[in-house]
Amino acid sequence: MRATSTLKTLAAALSLTAAAPSFALDLIQAWRAALSNDAQLASARSQLQATRERVPQARAGLLPSVAATAAMNRQNVDTNVSPTRRFTSQNYGIQLSYPLLRLQNVEAFEQSKLQVAVGEAQLAQAEQDLALRVSQAYFDLLAAQDNVETLRAQMRAISEQLAAAKRNFEVGTATITDQQEAQARFDLASAQEIAAGNELEVRRAALAQLIGRPVGELDVLRPGLSLEGPQPASESGWVQNARDNNLLVQQQRIAAEIAKREIDRQRYARYPTVDVVGSVGRAEDAAFNLVGVNSNSAVVGVQLSVPLYTGGGIDARVREAAASHDRSLSDLENTRRQAEQGARQAYLGLNSGLAQVRALEAAERSSRLALDSNLLGYQVGVRINIDVLNAQQQLFSTRRDLARARYDALLNGLRLKSTTGALGEQDVAQVNALLAPPQPGTPEGTGATPAPPAAAQPAPASSPKDPPLPKPDAPQPRGGRVEKKR
Repeated sequence: MRATSTLKTLAAALSLTAAAPSFALDLIQAWRAALSNDAQLASARSQLQATRERVPQARAGLLPSVAATAAMNRQNVDTNVSPTRRFTSQNYGIQLSYPLLRLQNVEAFEQSKLQVAVGEAQLAQAEQDLALRVSQAYFDLLAAQDNVETLRAQMRAISEQLAAAKRNFEVGTATITDQQEAQARFDLASAQEIAAGNELEVRRAALAQLIGRPVGELDVLRPGLSLEGPQPASESGWVQNARDNNLLVQQQRIAAEIAKREIDRQRYARYPTVDVVGSVGRAEDAAFNLVGVNSNSAVVGVQLSVPLYTGGGIDARVREAAASHDRSLSDLENTRRQAEQGARQAYLGLNSGLAQVRALEAAERSSRLALDSNLLGYQVGVRINIDVLNAQQQLFSTRRDLARARYDALLNGLRLKSTTGALGEQDVAQVNALLAPPQPGTPEGTGATPAPPAAAQPAPASSPKDPPLPKPDAPQPRGGRVEKKR
């Protein structure tokens, strides 16, 4: 009885698990999963942790140092004025050194803090790059899904066209050329669908690699989506912001400051150093004439060291540091120009993408009207089946291109934010707010975009493999008109 009850409980749990709805992955979930899984970001975190340890290392050059020594020696002394003496000498001591004036160490400490600032900027850059890589992989997967759905729609349309061509050829209202052309288009679409399916799996694997788990369904763009332009709207504002605040510019600016301080650090090698030194010690049987004598000592004083001549090494290192500083300034200017160009390119790409979205939205409306007109024309006999199928294919292709243009516009918006060093989780969340779970019966990539209605058929739809022959009294489309048998 107990085993039966356990089995029933397990069966009920499994049934509840199977009946539970599966939730689609959205962009913010993918981003947060990638934060804990991405190897590049983990490397940047470890590098920052290692760089932070340079601060206590440099601070140690400004703090006291204490050392202890101990020695025990067995000695054998033989002189010509005294008999041989054998004894064991023991010496113990503690030494203290405290730097009072070491300007080189002060500069090294300040440089270490600047190096930490560079590491923090590098980590922020790695997080921004991860946000862009996750968003790119996410929307690439959506675009691949759109492409597969579009090709499947084209294959359905072509299969209907192929069935009609076979049927019309069998009743003598079309030539074998129409059937062969339809078959060739169907075979080409089949090959394209295979390639698109492979591309879909590649894109899915790329996103799974970033987030560290398998990828199922994705949230898609909401229907009726309206994208906004960049704020502020002026290009010069974004360019100037990128020149000042781009993370690569920040890193290079700090690197230039470190190089400048390196000049002073090398120059301070000419300056004297002042240390407080002290020691305490104990000696037992320190020498052959002090056998049996124990002594304690304590010393404290100030030690001054002045470099008088170093063979020109200090001057050479100063010149080297100055040249490195000039190079860092040139690198800083080059990085600023690249940041400006990146901001300008992202700004123009975003505006161009928004204009393309508006144009494709108009093209979608026009394609919708063209399809409706072809359907009506087919019903009254002024259009043939291929006209309806071409109109359907054009509408599907337009919707696919519209979705891709929207994805690119969203990505360009994120890239524009990244050029100013302002891209963060809140920006990813804003894009994620434009997504919604896919609706049942709609393509995964295009979300709630409805499929166009099937072409109106004067006879029931048939399979392209074995199309049924039409009835002798059935009207057959021919040359754009419907003719009835008399």
